Amino acid sequence: MKYKLLFFFITGMLLASCSKIEDEYVYDTGYAIDWSAAADSASSTLPERFWNEEGYFNYENDGNGTGFQYWPQAQAMDVIIDAYLRSGNTKYSDLFTPWYEGIKVKNGNSYWNNFYDDMEWIALTMVRLYETTQDEKYLNTAKELWGYIEGGWNEEYGGGGIAWKSDQRWSKNACSNGPAALLAMRLYSVTQDEVYKNWGIKIYAWLRENLFNKATGAVYDNLNGETGEIGSFSLSYNQGTFLGAAHELYKVTGEANYLKDARKAAYFCISDAGMIDSGNNVLRDEGSGDGGFFKGIFMRYFVKLIMEPDLDELYRKKFETFFNNNAEVLWRKGVNKLDILFSTNWTTPASGSTQLGAQTSGCALIEARSLWGK
Repeated sequence: MKYKLLFFFITGMLLASCSKIEDEYVYDTGYAIDWSAAADSASSTLPERFWNEEGYFNYENDGNGTGFQYWPQAQAMDVIIDAYLRSGNTKYSDLFTPWYEGIKVKNGNSYWNNFYDDMEWIALTMVRLYETTQDEKYLNTAKELWGYIEGGWNEEYGGGGIAWKSDQRWSKNACSNGPAALLAMRLYSVTQDEVYKNWGIKIYAWLRENLFNKATGAVYDNLNGETGEIGSFSLSYNQGTFLGAAHELYKVTGEANYLKDARKAAYFCISDAGMIDSGNNVLRDEGSGDGGFFKGIFMRYFVKLIMEPDLDELYRKKFETFFNNNAEVLWRKGVNKLDILFSTNWTTPASGSTQLGAQTSGCALIEARSLWGK
């Protein structure tokens, strides 16, 4: 009996904790947002203000950041795919092939990269391009990249996991294992090849065992396989890819624990004091450079979880509230409507110029809000 009482006590505490997020927000708006029109305005900035005619996206919109960086190309193209699927406008699809060819040339005439996570991001986008166009070249490239990525698995350090870099096999990071598990499951979804599913299950199991706090839902950043030391800080994009992988595994296997993991990782990200700007109840500013991309990645997988039919309604309401608030704050406070450039802080507009990371994250959120359509 004492165990039953303990169960009900813990359950009550969890529900009480869950109710701490406000369920209602009242916006002093004056107008209703047309989210499709907002998405048009936002996503158009990428081909118009960031695209380089050599076939890739510049790092800044003002011409000062024309240097090529590999993994950001996937995030920008994901927004282009979002915009094309929403609008059908060929100004977006016209970039598919030039991007596919351009990033290979700029990356040394190869899709291989020393960072496994960079290849994972490009491969995930290749899968989306294949699903969008049914052009086999994209799927073949995703498979080629997977061949490199699976070679990053080693059990010498940390008992498994995909290394962060090919020349640093002892560093096992959430950023190289969350996207790898997600990629394996996405490849399974388009090929039905059990090999990919088995890899997804194995990589996710290692990540969950080594870098996931099962009590709080935090996804820790990395494990040093030589010392056993864990970098126990959390970033929104690691939360996002973990919940994305868990959700994909749930959709394939139907095993409830995967959905619970996804829900727990999402809840941590929207409620932990270190993850949010509590004054506005939006994801916090995670800095420029790579950090500018993080929030958009979280939102890409967060909205898919919100749309999962089997998600508990109590959590769905909490998640919807947070998601809506982020979009509302960004579009009403975080962008100058005459310029449509986003900063790394979703409560403050960019002034004159911005980096690709901040812009793609803002666009990803607005596209996601248009997709959700409520």
